[in-house]
Amino acid sequence: MNAQVVIGGVGMIPFKKPGRSEPYDVMGGKAAACALEDAGIGYDQVQQAFAGYVYGDSCSGQAALYHVGINGVPVANVNNNCASGSTAFALAAQAVGSGAVDCALAVGFEQMEPGAIEAVFPAKTSPIARHSAAVGELMGLSEDELALPPAVMMFGCQIELLKERYGVSDRALARVAIKARKHAAHNPNAIFREPLSEEQILDTAPIYRGLRKLYACAPSCGAASVIVCSESFAAKHGLNQDVRLVGSGWCSDFAEDFQGDPLDIMFRALSRKAADRAYEDAGVGPEDIDVIELHDCFTSNEIITYAALGLCEDSDMERFVLDGENTYGGRYVVNPSGGLLAKGHPLGATGLAQITELVWQLRGEAGPRQVEGARTALQHNGGLGSAGFVNVLQRH
Repeated sequence: MNAQVVIGGVGMIPFKKPGRSEPYDVMGGKAAACALEDAGIGYDQVQQAFAGYVYGDSCSGQAALYHVGINGVPVANVNNNCASGSTAFALAAQAVGSGAVDCALAVGFEQMEPGAIEAVFPAKTSPIARHSAAVGELMGLSEDELALPPAVMMFGCQIELLKERYGVSDRALARVAIKARKHAAHNPNAIFREPLSEEQILDTAPIYRGLRKLYACAPSCGAASVIVCSESFAAKHGLNQDVRLVGSGWCSDFAEDFQGDPLDIMFRALSRKAADRAYEDAGVGPEDIDVIELHDCFTSNEIITYAALGLCEDSDMERFVLDGENTYGGRYVVNPSGGLLAKGHPLGATGLAQITELVWQLRGEAGPRQVEGARTALQHNGGLGSAGFVNVLQRH
């Protein structure tokens, strides 16, 4: 990208448990309206729009955005599993950075059902069949294990490998969930704001290979939106130019990731490679980051991502958690919003909600969640199948 990409406006609505939200189109429209209001522009000034969601029919993005305007703005709908919102943002930023447009909008939303995520089209080839089969072969899983919901099977194995190879204890896994709730207590948009204790988490029986219920995020409903624009557009229309996208990295799987370490199939390799690209693009390193929103779909995934992003060594993940290096007063503040574990994980909205939180942090608008002196932020989001994203934002 040649042009500077300004984050001109952000918005989200409070996330809800399944069955308690408004319809997806209403949520998406409200989030987009919030971002437009934050930017101080009308929908008629948006030149392209990108909508991310997973559980919806084609052209759901139009259904959502028509609540803010029906004026011919081209709308592209994207589905990249849990990284759908980040994909919408990446395409919007690419459109502005390339000079194709001066202003673009990304919106993400999801209206989910309760319970474990299952295939919507079971008669068709699963996009993660290759991943499940590779994990099954490398881990020596039985047919019964391979028949489990894929997320349960894969992340149960991730937890087991973290424990066996790196000495990550149940206490550390629980501490991540406890931290998430502590952070979310100050976030009015989060679902789960009540505190958790180690006993509450560890007294529950494992579901599969060490995976406990409170190690996992829950299905959620919600929406978020981000406006990106060029410097010239921001100056002309009086938009806030405080936050810029200074680096990005995105990728899908590499063939070698299916043949070696099962952990690399479950986000680790994807996260590492996306982060390396983002750091190089931004001209920064892990030591320069002040605040992070990362993909904590499971507590184990948060822990393994610390090392994948270069925040600590593989051998240091347990200490990193137990010494509080991942929270206020530590080296990094990770998921000040509460993350997916506590804020919620409406798949299509997640990436954009992460960016929204980081923009508030960099502007100094995060209230009691504010990370003092935050100047450089990192967003990390992944979708199995796979799509990995890391973005670096900076206060200008």
